[in-house]
Amino acid sequence: MKSLRLIFSCLLAVCALLPAAAQRNDFVPNRPYADQKPLHLGFSVGMHFQDLKFTHNGYVTPEGQSWWSEVPAYSPGFCVNVLGDLRLGKHFNLRLSPGMYFGNKTVTFRESVSGVEERQDVKSAYVVLPLDLKISGDRWLNSRPYVTVGVMGTLDVSKKRSDYLQFNTADAYLTLGLGCDFYLPFFKLNPEIKFCFGLTDVLKHDRPDLVDDPQTMKITDSLKKVKNNMIVLTFYFE
Repeated sequence: MKSLRLIFSCLLAVCALLPAAAQRNDFVPNRPYADQKPLHLGFSVGMHFQDLKFTHNGYVTPEGQSWWSEVPAYSPGFCVNVLGDLRLGKHFNLRLSPGMYFGNKTVTFRESVSGVEERQDVKSAYVVLPLDLKISGDRWLNSRPYVTVGVMGTLDVSKKRSDYLQFNTADAYLTLGLGCDFYLPFFKLNPEIKFCFGLTDVLKHDRPDLVDDPQTMKITDSLKKVKNNMIVLTFYFE
């Protein structure tokens, strides 16, 4: 939760400070024709926080153990994207922003009776392909709020290893975002926070590498499905 509070604090700080810089000239707006371009390019840098949503099935091992999994804390990761923005109308833009997300998450496995814990570090390097519909409000001086709705495909290109859990390399997300365009003298700066909800079960249930290791396979056997979630804070430069 501390990480989430940090994200919102950073976003609020940027939104509070940038208008003063972007609105120095109330009578001469910066880049007045920037939104009329049919196509423009940009890039973004930012951070993201990965999470996993576990659905347990109540499996009990022959020894009477019942295992539960969770991601107890968020770990920040780094992301970088390029941006292509197509103007559809006064308030609508279609945005394609392929890029890379580098991050990790620590999964904790806990036995419900004894309280014994195991851990697994899950590192990821996602190639991402987000496609968003940007819905903008009216421009006020040198700022313009917007929301986004879209989908995102991901492909994990990190090296896989035999462990308690293994995950599929491909996934798809539904995304919802909130941001604001700030018109500076030479470019637009857009801080944006986006919530990404995984749509597929990414857990590998078939684990032939663990056929002879039931003590490790018991964690996979305890899970019905696992879905990815992410929170992404990015700063677009257009």
